[in-house]
Amino acid sequence: MRRCIPSTSCLLAFETAARHLSFTKAAHELHMTQGAISRQVAMLEEYLGSRLFERINRRLVLTEAGREYALQVSAILQQIEMATFQAMTHNSTAGILKLAILPTFGIKWLIPRLPKFAAAHPDVLLNLSTEIVPFDFSQRQVDAAIHFGEPDWPGAVMVRLMGEEVVPVCSRALRKQIGSVADLTRMTLLQHTTRPQAWRDWFDHVGVDCPNALSGPRFEQLSMVIQAAVAGLGVALMPKFLVETEICQQQLLVPFPFAVKSPQSYYLAYPEKNAGKPAVIKFRDWILGELRGD
Repeated sequence: MRRCIPSTSCLLAFETAARHLSFTKAAHELHMTQGAISRQVAMLEEYLGSRLFERINRRLVLTEAGREYALQVSAILQQIEMATFQAMTHNSTAGILKLAILPTFGIKWLIPRLPKFAAAHPDVLLNLSTEIVPFDFSQRQVDAAIHFGEPDWPGAVMVRLMGEEVVPVCSRALRKQIGSVADLTRMTLLQHTTRPQAWRDWFDHVGVDCPNALSGPRFEQLSMVIQAAVAGLGVALMPKFLVETEICQQQLLVPFPFAVKSPQSYYLAYPEKNAGKPAVIKFRDWILGELRGD
């Protein structure tokens, strides 16, 4: 059965013109003439049986149908471009690993170590994206993911990487206002959206009652919490290994050396079908070795 798909040249001309709202700029980007762009768009409109552009006060604007079509075509062309790049890399590499990482873990811990991985496995091309919560591997083009939490990712193999200890950190200015642990209960407590119980657990561990343990400004990423603490917005409860640089540079101070072990851990997660994929195996073995200090 023949697919109902317009020519790629028509789609490219339309998407580029829609993005610029100009046939002239589209022609310049695609190294074509303005007339050629106009003909390609006209062919596409004839194929669809619908107007995609109209001119209002000599300005090119998208019709309602054109706006909706442009959004979908743009996303599809980006997927085709990415798939093409990945197919091209197979000529020079043994495998591609599409890895979803926690943003702050990636920036602070993983990425600075990746040159070692690249040196050890030059045949593996690593593509990174960010995710902060588990997702359905069958619905995403991702081979593996770094996860923090419980080993309860449905349909995934969970390889424990490491635990963590959390400590309160604050700016120099706020440190002057803190004389005891009880003083923290009156401070602004910076919260991380995926760890809503973190402060309550910490206060319970040190034996201090804090009615406001769940209150305070919330941030989606730990890197945001770190910057908010550096800026003096409040006190943060952070995994110590993620703020070593800020502590060393005295951008952040640890008011009390009460490090509390988190009940959750970091994991490498991947679907069972990827358990034998060479790129996944190489990354798994490398990161475990890195954590062991091999």
